[in-house]
Parts: sequence; C-alpha cells; structure tokens
Amino acid sequence: MNEKLPSSKMALRLLSECGCSRRVIAHCKAVSALAVKFAEACESKGLDVDVNLVEVGALLHDIGRSKTHGVDHAIVGVEIAKSLNLPESVVSIIACHIGGGITADEAKELGWPVKDYVPSTLEEKLVTYADKLIEGLRVVPIEKTLKKFSRELGADHPAIDRVIRLHEELFPLIGDLNADSHST
Repeated sequence: MNEKLPSSKMALRLLSECGCSRRVIAHCKAVSALAVKFAEACESKGLDVDVNLVEVGALLHDIGRSKTHGVDHAIVGVEIAKSLNLPESVVSIIACHIGGGITADEAKELGWPVKDYVPSTLEEKLVTYADKLIEGLRVVPIEKTLKKFSRELGADHPAIDRVIRLHEELFPLIGDLNADSHST
C-alpha cells in the first residue's frame, strides 16, 4: 500500500475541523487504542497487519458523526473522507465499520449506494471489532454488545451473526487483551 496516511495527530485535527464533538473524538481515541492493541497482538503472531492504518482508520471511523448520528454516519463519513482525499484504505474502514458490516441487500434497504460494506481486510475487521467492544469510552464484553444489538435490531437480525463471526475469527488472534478492563 503506497497510500499516504495522515498522522494520528492530523486525523484528530480532521475530526475536530469537521465538527465532531469532544465525546465522539474521545470515543474514536478509545477505539483506536484498542484496535492498535489488537493489531500489535496480530503482528506479534506474525500476521501481516498495517498497525498505522488501524490506528488512523480507527481514529477516523466515526468522522461522519460530525453530521449525523444515524446508521448513515458511515456513508456520510465516506463522503467526508473522499472530500478530504483520504486514502481508499481509510475510506474503506469508515464504510464498513457499522455493526459487523452491511450487505448489499441491506445497503439497498437503507437507501445507500448498493454494494457490500462488510469488512474484508484484517485492518477493517480489527477496527470494526474494536468499535463493537467500546461503549462510549469503556471496553465492554462482546456479550453486552450482542445483547444491545438484539434489543435494538431484534434477536434474529443478521448483523448479530456477523458480529459473532467477527468475534470468532479475531478472538483467537488477539486473546482477551482487556480482561483486566472488564467491569462487569
């Protein structure tokens, strides 16, 4: 990847300049810190992962929340990221971080451009997973996230299965790096 990533400092400046609240920026920092831990754990196991991309992508994943807090903040974020000429790898992380991803059929139902928004690269998956484990600023167990999704979306919503699959794929690679952070 020869894309020029912004520095983490520049990513934070972009969030602020685009109008993200302090709360959104703090959430993005928390997601980034956890995603970087995950990426470093993968790297230590010999996996090819771009830790810098994970850090910056996680910082910018919610840039669309500068305009909306609806599920479409991902699409709004993509538009903002493209207008800022951010690398496609960052745009892709922003696009696919919702739930465990959004299928083309679900995108059509939401009125989004019809394509698959399911994370496919390791970097996309790590940011998406870290985002599912951060509630506000706190790390929460995956079970809490799944219960919340069940309540909000319905117990049989396909997004729940995608989050479970993401957890089953990534947990063996990263382990429970935050066992000491769980306050349940």
